[in-house]
Amino acid sequence: MITDSPAKPAPDYSHETMLMARGARIVAGVDEAGRGPLAGPVVVSAVVLDGAAIPAGLNDSKKLSAAQREQLFAEIMASALAVAVVAVPPATILALNIRGATLWGMARAANSLCLVPDRVLIDGRDVPMGLPCPGLALIGGDGRSVSIAAASIVAKVMRDRMCRIMDQDAPAFGFAGHKGYGTANHMLALGKQGASRHHRAAFAPVAAALARQRLDSV
Repeated sequence: MITDSPAKPAPDYSHETMLMARGARIVAGVDEAGRGPLAGPVVVSAVVLDGAAIPAGLNDSKKLSAAQREQLFAEIMASALAVAVVAVPPATILALNIRGATLWGMARAANSLCLVPDRVLIDGRDVPMGLPCPGLALIGGDGRSVSIAAASIVAKVMRDRMCRIMDQDAPAFGFAGHKGYGTANHMLALGKQGASRHHRAAFAPVAAALARQRLDSV
């Protein structure tokens, strides 16, 4: 007999409460958006929520509609104690590789907060070097901690807005629609147009397009 798996609980404030019980006064959540696309920045956000004014409905940004993310983004920006956003450009991704660039962005976002956190909750399995305080990595953290969920929403909304700007700069690629991911239309445009300045040179389809461009220029 096949049964439905139980629904995963929504993220809560329990990890923040645990760290505060151990002496932390300020706990930040950190998450990123855009590790997988072929183009555009990785965007990282750090958020310190006000425990007395947590927006209802916070969750992993991937589980929310665009309209829900925009609404929650506005509520986070209005109620959070501190928010920082860092955009890691393709050149840095090329220099550090995608994992290194993401960890660098996480550390920079945490250090950019107007409040210095006592502990940082990180989505994923790695704690980046250079944090302003000890960090705790939570696999699937955007579905477990509301602070990380808030950071995931801020990062996703900001990156989507950046993709719309990229679309205006390079309309042939359709960045506003696919957000830089390797869709069929994006791959077709990449083959016809070659790589733009927004593409990530080390990612295989982009590297192949750049190699073709070099051959064509000989």
